[in-house]
Amino acid sequence: MTRAFLVVMDSVGIGGAPDADQYFNGSLPDTGANTVGHIAQACAEGRAEEGRSGPLHLPNLDALGLGAAVRLASGDATPGLETAPTGLWGCAREHSRGKDTPSGHWELAGLPVPWEWHYFPDTVPAFPEDLTRAAAEAAGTKGILGNCHAPGTAIIERLGAEHMRTGWPICYTSADSVFQIAAHEESFGLDRLLAMCKALAPRLHAMKVGRVIARPFIGSPEQGFTRTTNRKDFAILPPAPVLTNWVQDAGRRVHGVGKIGDIFSMQGIDSSVKGSDAELMTHLSRLVDEAEEGSLTFANFVEFDSVYGHRRDISGYARALEWFDREIGVIVQKLREGDLLVLTADHGNDPSWSGTDHTREQVPVLIAGRGAGEIGQVNFADVAASVARHLGVPAQGPGRSFL
Repeated sequence: MTRAFLVVMDSVGIGGAPDADQYFNGSLPDTGANTVGHIAQACAEGRAEEGRSGPLHLPNLDALGLGAAVRLASGDATPGLETAPTGLWGCAREHSRGKDTPSGHWELAGLPVPWEWHYFPDTVPAFPEDLTRAAAEAAGTKGILGNCHAPGTAIIERLGAEHMRTGWPICYTSADSVFQIAAHEESFGLDRLLAMCKALAPRLHAMKVGRVIARPFIGSPEQGFTRTTNRKDFAILPPAPVLTNWVQDAGRRVHGVGKIGDIFSMQGIDSSVKGSDAELMTHLSRLVDEAEEGSLTFANFVEFDSVYGHRRDISGYARALEWFDREIGVIVQKLREGDLLVLTADHGNDPSWSGTDHTREQVPVLIAGRGAGEIGQVNFADVAASVARHLGVPAQGPGRSFL
């Protein structure tokens, strides 16, 4: 029996989505966005020197085929990423109508999203009056703060002090199908925040809003505010079985690392761990040592996206990629004979691009444990079908194995 490790590098897109012209950051279409390609070019040109220096250095990912995958997807130059691949590699495109977490992860797990998500308008207020009243009622307050599109870190900097003074929750959204609630872990209370999100989730899911997200933070107006790792996503349930269910229904164990448990509402998940990306890497390493034969470990590393992509921080994104490369190199060396490791992404978030939102891109598919070669351009759902085939469990949905 064999094991599988499916690792999502959140937002590590590689350009070239054929329908990118239908997705926008403000008024600019995502055509030409390329998260990895543009970071590599910025590093080579000396435009990413904060906390690091020189060309982008990703020897382990590049050996698995990252640079080759970028060139296949987009045709863009990849300075520093020019190694001949020794792994199995390719790129994948998404068919779901969305460039967000649920769309990408559901489809990677074998289920293209069968509906159009609901998005809130980029207006002030962003939410209808009945939803605003329901949010205040769930919080036990007379009103809410925010009620707009905003980056999460910026809105707590702007409204954190008022939130602590009034006790009103900060409610905001983005270009994704989300309703986010930020609140201070101590003055508002983490349990109270989670209860508020849980109470509102059914109403928002009925509207086809993909996620209600609790965004707790700590700090003070004098010292500043910092988001904590106690984020929780209350996600709409997938309407059909996905990879995690397929594996669990076959009598195998499924381990979620990061926000995977939240994304799938713990459907098909036996164990779940959270934390910073550094903590999650420790958990992934432990599971490579300890996970049962026949099991699936499904991991998401979110900080590429949440800390660097949305903030358009090229240097920070490059540092995160180089850290991940060093760590994943150790993981690859620890794999047992018969193990499969698939590295991929759920969408792009080009830090060189206009705006602050995700970018519609193809994603890398880098495979360790199945020899070397090119799989070409595949579909997101093919990832699930391939993992299922490796584990010897029946697959459902439109995906076709590339193994």
